[in-house]
Amino acid sequence: MNSVDLVSDPVCPWCWLGLRYWQAARELTADIAVETVLRPYQLDAAVPRAGLPYADYMRQKFSGAGSDRYKMMREHLEAAGPAVGIVFNFDQIEVRPNTLDAHRVIRWAQGQDLGIEAADAIHKAFFEERRDIGNREVLAEVAGEAGLDSAIVSDLLTTNRDADAVLKEEQFYRSLGVQGVPCFIFNGRFAVSGAEAPETLAGAIKKAADLPPSEDV
Repeated sequence: MNSVDLVSDPVCPWCWLGLRYWQAARELTADIAVETVLRPYQLDAAVPRAGLPYADYMRQKFSGAGSDRYKMMREHLEAAGPAVGIVFNFDQIEVRPNTLDAHRVIRWAQGQDLGIEAADAIHKAFFEERRDIGNREVLAEVAGEAGLDSAIVSDLLTTNRDADAVLKEEQFYRSLGVQGVPCFIFNGRFAVSGAEAPETLAGAIKKAADLPPSEDV
């Protein structure tokens, strides 16, 4: 079966857009069997577990000449989102969270074939509903909304279960050269970076399916 590693971070708006584009691309290529595997990537692992004030964090990140780039990025995302059912409420987000726990939840969801549902729900909770996805109670609630057992997730979040596995996996993709997300890696053969249009991603799916098997596999 063809496989795609989707490397992303729940606090990345392009990743939510990319996830929705990926879902649309799968509808365009429904005749091709593809396993989507969500992979963790923290854009800023230095953010403390309690999070940071979102506005201050973004202001510092895009200070100086970058402020125009941030404005253009927001305008593009806010214009592109509605076409795929996304609402970005950037001005109303209060906390820039650490996403290690969110990645753990996505990992557990994936084990129950609910990875995409969980990732989408976490994106929505953060960008549209302005919920603090670094808060473990919030994460357990969102997990329940995505189809997981919220009580079990709540208990697991009080432990360090799979934290090291998430960090190790993230480091692996960094070692491959992933420097930004979303990044789609097709059958371990080639990558498409960024929130590309569904048609572009569908073309990549077809390209990957047509490639001869790798001798290393």
